Amino acid sequence: MIDLKSQTPRLQEPLRGEPFHKWTAPNGVPWTAFHRVDEGILLRFHNLADFQVSADGLDVTCFPVPNVSDTTTEHLYLNQVLPLALSKHGKLVFHGSAVEVAGGAVAFLAKSGGGKSTLAGSFATGGYRFLADDGWVLEPVDGGYNILPSHPSIRLREDSRQMLVGGNAEIASPLHHFTPKLRVFAGKGIVHCDQPLPLLRAYFLGDGSAQEIIFRCLSGSECVLAWVKQSFLLDAEDQSMLGRHFDRVTELTNQLPCYELDYPRRFEDLCRVREAIIEHEISGSLAS
Repeated sequence: MIDLKSQTPRLQEPLRGEPFHKWTAPNGVPWTAFHRVDEGILLRFHNLADFQVSADGLDVTCFPVPNVSDTTTEHLYLNQVLPLALSKHGKLVFHGSAVEVAGGAVAFLAKSGGGKSTLAGSFATGGYRFLADDGWVLEPVDGGYNILPSHPSIRLREDSRQMLVGGNAEIASPLHHFTPKLRVFAGKGIVHCDQPLPLLRAYFLGDGSAQEIIFRCLSGSECVLAWVKQSFLLDAEDQSMLGRHFDRVTELTNQLPCYELDYPRRFEDLCRVREAIIEHEISGSLAS
């Protein structure tokens, strides 16, 4: 179990040396810097908080910037820091959303802004339970893998929220100033699954340039690369950890059907896209 401790707010002082890794937001703004420190790895979210992860990955200490809310630091921990810390323990943690279809889980993976949350929200408001949004853990079980449920909320942009859940503003947390998304909690009209489900199929979302709904089966090498691109890894320079991760991902691709999925990013097409995914999954299950 990972232990989180919060400390007194402090300003972000300059750190020694350059970060060994960086994340950049879709708009090109620096988002997270990864620094090595004596105690482990420090994750700096610029002007928001520092999270120090111990060398063994068991302890996380949060140092918020003054006047940054607890809601913001909780969001950063749940959606960014915790998945990274779990990877230190050999967990398979991926950037994506997951929903229940045909008694199992279907996963959508994409880069930030790729449409996976809106797609999962369409399923959740259409009567299909969602398991996770933004990040989830994949656990090996006999003969396959289970997706573990995460916190019961989906992060949606305002236009997606209005289209999917209408005026239910009482179930949405306030917007964070650093993201155009807000956190919509499970409740009336949006259903969450709190039990692990077997992962049946994974869909890696395209860039939205397709004029029609397209499914394309990925080759083995394409699958490995796609999974690695959407992996949470605390220290991608740790060669032994990286090697073990590649081995686990390769094993995953040998057992699980993976597809590229692209479709027009129009709200009026969401229902049609959802129905096509359900039909694709059921027809694939019958064929196997």
